[in-house]
Amino acid sequence: MVTVQKITPFLWFESQGKEAANYYVSMFPGSKILQENDFVVSFEICGQQFSTLIGKPDNIPFNDSISFYVDCKDQEEVDYYWNKFLDDGGQESMCGWLKDKYGVSWQIIPEKLIQMINHPEKEKAKKAMEAMMGMKKIVVRELEEALNS
Repeated sequence: MVTVQKITPFLWFESQGKEAANYYVSMFPGSKILQENDFVVSFEICGQQFSTLIGKPDNIPFNDSISFYVDCKDQEEVDYYWNKFLDDGGQESMCGWLKDKYGVSWQIIPEKLIQMINHPEKEKAKKAMEAMMGMKKIVVRELEEALNS
């Protein structure tokens, strides 16, 4: 039996809803398809339920006003998601953001970034923020160098 959460992101695709759901499930270990029919696929990624809807051909394209934040424990995890999305046809942006091959925006962010930009010493936090602003993929080593410069 599928447990229903209060709020579920619903992603509208012209025709690739099932393909996209399977793609996202393949990206994140432990994820799964929950149920599907000809129009809607429900799936779970890291405990969060999502659904894809196959809509009419004039659907509105995805844009950066909605993104999915991936909280990465370390650089290895950042590299995994960043490279996987890009190798499959995604497009990198700035500050840890990218678009996947379907145009959905993702933020691939290491925990260390959040710690650094919230550093109790405001000057160090500023240095980390400035370093992040110049990056596409977030590189923890470069943030640490900036913070300690």
